[in-house]
Amino acid sequence: MAGEQVNVNEFQELAREALPKMHYDFYAGGAEDQHTLKENVEAFRRITIQPRILVDVSRIDLSTSVLGHNISAPIMIAPTSLHKLAHPEGEVATARAAAACKTIMTLSFTSSCTMEEVSSSCNAVRFFQLYVYKRRDIATVLVQRAEKNGYKALVLTADRPRLGRKEADIRNKMVAPRLKTLEGLLSIDPAFDNGSNLEGDAKEIMDASLSWKDIEWLRSITNMPILIKGILTREDAIKAAEVGVAGIVVSNHGGRQLDYTPATITVLEEVVHAVGGKVPVLFDGGVRRGTDVFKALALGAQAVLIGRPVIYGLAAKGEFGVRRVIQMLRDELELTMALSGCPSVKDITRSHVRTEHERLPSML
Repeated sequence: MAGEQVNVNEFQELAREALPKMHYDFYAGGAEDQHTLKENVEAFRRITIQPRILVDVSRIDLSTSVLGHNISAPIMIAPTSLHKLAHPEGEVATARAAAACKTIMTLSFTSSCTMEEVSSSCNAVRFFQLYVYKRRDIATVLVQRAEKNGYKALVLTADRPRLGRKEADIRNKMVAPRLKTLEGLLSIDPAFDNGSNLEGDAKEIMDASLSWKDIEWLRSITNMPILIKGILTREDAIKAAEVGVAGIVVSNHGGRQLDYTPATITVLEEVVHAVGGKVPVLFDGGVRRGTDVFKALALGAQAVLIGRPVIYGLAAKGEFGVRRVIQMLRDELELTMALSGCPSVKDITRSHVRTEHERLPSML
């Protein structure tokens, strides 16, 4: 692609050109028919923005805070797997980009750098994503290591008792490298299901019995605040608040787990109403524009997390690419806020957007 990239979507094309097909498909793909994968992005297009005019927008303040940590804009980095498949510097490059942009990165459990390598690479606030394995002692060791290395919160990803069925990975016979996080803690031979080792690994080691009562156990082994990622319903949002988590991430795992779950932006408001301000609600899924960030904030998210765009930036241009992706979204959000009459993040209200359901009656 000739010339300088002007939006985040153009980085996806660069990544497609830069990566082997197997690795691009691993990052870009979704479960089964990829309906949810596509809907996560498409659903944003059905929400319109209602700007206010003649507001003083000569100064725009994008800053906000998450769990008491100040960030320069409400755009964080979601946990995504195996960054070294995208770029030789892997998660260390991503972490440096996050630090430079003064935002929070959540390091994936399935990282290709150790949490120590990432924490020593630069000084910044970071969260750690946790999956719970059948061997609970592994989780305990990892949580203690994360705490010791200065990670500030745990993000328990709860929508993966088993691995979603990503057909491109099966077709490509995608073989995941061994996880750096688990070196010395776990060694299993890959069980090849349908030619891909991903599912075999997950089935062997993921704890499919993990349930709400186990949040108490997790709270007992750490002082870090715990966020639950993977909530899509009012019922689960209420339960999460009841068991004492510090926050919720509305997420369908980027459309990689259960296909035909709703686009996350369509259920965000339901979750926000259910928790009634008791805990912060973060959002991920389908954010590709500053207008998407604005819409999520208007519907009650405290911040958004971006996943694939970070990977695409990393694959295309390393640390600089990740910085560019975050900066592009920030610049677009700033312009959207100015044109909508919102000088600061707290000025973005529910009345600044209109959802598909609200538009229907006015069309009848």
